[in-house]
Amino acid sequence: MRFDLITLFPDMFAALRDQGVTGRAHARGLWSLGVWNPRDFTEDVHRTVDDRPYGGGPGMVMMAEPLARAVAAARAARHAESAEDPDRVPVVLLSPAGRRHDQRLAQRWARSSGAILICGRYEGVDQRFIDRHVTEELSLGDYVLSGGELAAMVVMDSVLRLLPGVLHDAQSAEQDSFNPALGGLLDSPHYTRPEVWDGVPVPEVLLSGHHAQIAEWRRRQSLALTLARRPDLLEAAPAKDEADGED
Repeated sequence: MRFDLITLFPDMFAALRDQGVTGRAHARGLWSLGVWNPRDFTEDVHRTVDDRPYGGGPGMVMMAEPLARAVAAARAARHAESAEDPDRVPVVLLSPAGRRHDQRLAQRWARSSGAILICGRYEGVDQRFIDRHVTEELSLGDYVLSGGELAAMVVMDSVLRLLPGVLHDAQSAEQDSFNPALGGLLDSPHYTRPEVWDGVPVPEVLLSGHHAQIAEWRRRQSLALTLARRPDLLEAAPAKDEADGED
């Protein structure tokens, strides 16, 4: 898998490339990263990538041409690395107008070869670039960030941790909150040593060694937590007999 980032702040992605499980996966060659600064694709001495909006208004707008050239460079690099058809590489803009990213989307991206991610800044991106080059827009939620870099890192992390071999135990991802295979519910509470902490013991069922009872307890806890915190998720939860395979 390869991600290419079109960003004015390429150094921000060093954390994802060098730290934690994603850093280890990158070192092992499970994914690769290309970073492209639109300023490197300008022709004026000031390396201008933004200008005032037509029609007036506050702020600046990212210009189409430097972004288009950066995308072309990213496509060419991907093609040289893997012979991938450059015209089929998704170009994704992190945008408040985009589809909200979720676990189902992360799983879909994890089955792909990656994407080119556009990290916008200022008041936005020239719409002509979006119409010509962007194939999908993604949002993290109903709020605005200073730029697309943090959103891109969140999307990438949610995808990369699902790749085979990235997590020490693949079942960790299978038990995640929002996993569609488990009904999209929140995960159940977790406990570790010591058995009693600050006077509070670990629930007895978790010490029983009875796997069926533990699984049932965890599902009930998951349902209760989802009902209390995210009742909207329960609409997609399977019935108990569907989940457990009972008649």
